Amino acid sequence: MFKINIKSKDEEEPKKVEKIAKPAKDERKTEIKEEKKADKKADFIPEIGADVAKKERKAGEYGAKDIFVLKGLEPVRLRPGMYIGGTGLDGLHHLIWEVVNNCLDEAIAGYAKNVEVNLLPNNRVSIFDDGRGIPVEKHPDTGKSTLETVLTTLHAGGKFGGGAYKVSGGLHGVGVSVVCALSTFMEAEIYRDGGVYKQEYFRGTPKSAVKKVGDSKKTGTLITFDADSQIFPEIRYDAKRILNYLRQQAYLTKGVKIVFNDERKKGEETSYTFYFEGGIRSYVKYLVSGTDQRHSNIFSTSATKDDIYVEASFQYTKEMECTEESFCNNIYTPDGGTHISGFRSALTRSLNDYARKEGFLKEKDENLSGDDVREGMTAVVSVKIRNPQFEGQTKAKLGNPEAKAAVEAVTMEGLSDYLERNPSDAKSIIENCILAAKARLAAKAARQTVLRKGALEGLALPGKLADCLSRKAEESEIYIVEGDSAGGSSKMARDRRFQAILPLRGKILNVERARLDKMLESKEIKALIIAMGTGIGEDFNIENLRYHRIVIMTDADVDGAHIRTLLLTFFYRHFKPVVEAGHIYIAQPPLYKISSGKNSQYAYSDDQRDKIVKEIGKGGNVNIQRYKGLGEMNPEQLWETTMNPENRTLLQVSVEDAHDADKTLDVLMGEEVEPRKKFIQTHAKSVKSLDI
Repeated sequence: MFKINIKSKDEEEPKKVEKIAKPAKDERKTEIKEEKKADKKADFIPEIGADVAKKERKAGEYGAKDIFVLKGLEPVRLRPGMYIGGTGLDGLHHLIWEVVNNCLDEAIAGYAKNVEVNLLPNNRVSIFDDGRGIPVEKHPDTGKSTLETVLTTLHAGGKFGGGAYKVSGGLHGVGVSVVCALSTFMEAEIYRDGGVYKQEYFRGTPKSAVKKVGDSKKTGTLITFDADSQIFPEIRYDAKRILNYLRQQAYLTKGVKIVFNDERKKGEETSYTFYFEGGIRSYVKYLVSGTDQRHSNIFSTSATKDDIYVEASFQYTKEMECTEESFCNNIYTPDGGTHISGFRSALTRSLNDYARKEGFLKEKDENLSGDDVREGMTAVVSVKIRNPQFEGQTKAKLGNPEAKAAVEAVTMEGLSDYLERNPSDAKSIIENCILAAKARLAAKAARQTVLRKGALEGLALPGKLADCLSRKAEESEIYIVEGDSAGGSSKMARDRRFQAILPLRGKILNVERARLDKMLESKEIKALIIAMGTGIGEDFNIENLRYHRIVIMTDADVDGAHIRTLLLTFFYRHFKPVVEAGHIYIAQPPLYKISSGKNSQYAYSDDQRDKIVKEIGKGGNVNIQRYKGLGEMNPEQLWETTMNPENRTLLQVSVEDAHDADKTLDVLMGEEVEPRKKFIQTHAKSVKSLDI
């Protein structure tokens, strides 16, 4: 699914839209004078502050009692975001990932063949692997059971030496102990040495010693936990998110069976099993499913270089977007790192060498760029390394410099052999890269024409843009509206101090089907690009963004929804960092105005309309006005309901799963009709209201 997440501005405090009260128009001059006075006074504030601070330091006491030493797992409970990235749903699911990663470490080491993840009633989770089982004997350093040491001590585990693991994702040794710290109930059940051993914990503290509770011939570890509601405001596990993660891990750990059971609702139990022998080649095949591939044979190579095991695989499709997924010791690194740098370098060099050797590039032709060779490519890169260096506990980026050299060497050797063995595939790939290069040069020329000719040709800012007075991006916002009627009403309604209006005429170009040079021929697209201020393509720089709130405001009908989809496609494809930074919003104009006598209220849904009618319609006539477009509202109504930060509701757009978003955009906005028809047929029954 296209997982563009839409959140109310009031749902999360850090994401809340700043509230700016609208002043009376004749108060603005007085405000400016007061601001100038305040600026002059501000020059003296640092000196006054310094004197006060000195007096406070002399009067106050500061000694040993003011220094706090956090013990055991207290740091995790005090600052959970440092260990799991946050306390929202991402952090909640990270608890599962930490335990699963430990199971997979056993599988990578060759000791586990089966992993089972269970969602149980009352938000309980259990995870089992049939590996060696965590040791339970007394640890020589702590004097406690090794199991208790591992689960209640930061930086304790089998991944720091001793030969227990050649490679692992859990470098920091905080995985399961973090889960223990952030759970109101956790139980470890260990199968090893012919026995079954148990220990229970509460918020990181053992409730009793490790006990032997039976005999067993099997081996393995079963971890069961309840996440702490004091830490996580919402405890809601997403089965689809977990399935995607487990499927990904199964591709990366070929030959290991991963089972997922959802047993939360009685009578609605579901079970899924993942098992793949093809490794990342199978993963690439899965990622490109549903698209047209440019060549038939998937490139795949694997080898060990300087004690680093490298796997790389890719296939080109007829899409223009590049998808790269990278992993280190099965840990997903969304921000890439040295392994991706090595892969990109090898890809660019190998394809340029082959193109010149075979005459695709002439002597006078410039080399293919990195962007040229990656257009339309779907690639997966995986490394297994003894001592990974991640940036942060959440392991978003790999920093090992030796990984770059290893991946580059393995990829170049494998790709050189692939191109020689598959000349027809090689030709298709090179032709795709050369087409991308031509489009890049055409787009560069078009950008220079559109964006660099300057004000002499009237291109400094679009003429239809009603800009705001503020030049501070963090307090400025722009409303993108459809049509001159809505644009005129919006311009009169806005607070011109911080609100800009850009009306667009009709539906913008579907950028999913057009290259950048063709896009820049569209007046509406040019107006959008210039208004943003960031440039586009190679010139893009998010630091130059002129507005930190970009609000899409369209009519509540089919055409409005289509225009909104076209704009979201435009921003996602060409201003993705702006979307990821949380700068894109969707306005929520009311659907109805309900009046009874002097009492009038606005409704934003049919349910809200019915509720208001019941409340104000007692004993009198009720008039219901349905707004078909923004132009039907007068400026005062538009300000009060949709543009006033004190009253409005903005929905913030974010991307939760980039791959799903890519696929859904391809289906809904791409050239192929059949996938779109199938999508509509599949989801037709879930439509609650249809505007025809």
